[in-house]
Amino acid sequence: MLDILYEDEWFAVINKPANCLSVPGRGADKLDSILHRAEQKFGEAFTIHRLDEATSGLILVAKTHECQKRMNAYFREREVQKEYRALLRGHLLGEKGEVRKPLRCDWPNRPRQIVCTDEWSKDSITLWEPIAYEGNTTRVRLTPYTGRSHQLRVHMQSLGHGIIGDEFYDDQYTNEPRLLLHAYRLEFRHPFTKAWVAFVAPCPF
Repeated sequence: MLDILYEDEWFAVINKPANCLSVPGRGADKLDSILHRAEQKFGEAFTIHRLDEATSGLILVAKTHECQKRMNAYFREREVQKEYRALLRGHLLGEKGEVRKPLRCDWPNRPRQIVCTDEWSKDSITLWEPIAYEGNTTRVRLTPYTGRSHQLRVHMQSLGHGIIGDEFYDDQYTNEPRLLLHAYRLEFRHPFTKAWVAFVAPCPF
């Protein structure tokens, strides 16, 4: 089952549920994923980008190799505007801010990532802006300038405000049913028509 928000002859925009793989993992029990479901529906489907299994929201799937190639270039050159929504522990104070902290894999504890400045780390930048304070939480808008694995999750933890439901980086994790992180908006120039397109998936929390 796919929640398709937009579809044309080149790509589809899908609203991925939380706790669903973007692409198949190793083993038959990890086959079910957005890409596998798209292959079943469209006959052929190709990866453009990924979301963490725990994250919900907008994900693009190409229907042709040429579309995959062009969209991969868009992401590589940072020509896609991305916005996420999250619910954080505590009150993240300030009108807006930027986290610029390099990340790399925490190899003994994969897939965890850590802030690090060694030769294997990669520059990582996240813009944040509180939307509302709800009890002892902060609803926040997150804009990743780079696209590192677990970037938003680690950067929020580094500010002392883990994303609720994050089993890796939320110090107060209590087995919540899902990570409260959602890929809310994508905007880019259509790779074939060149029209500017924008997609939004309403936040489910």
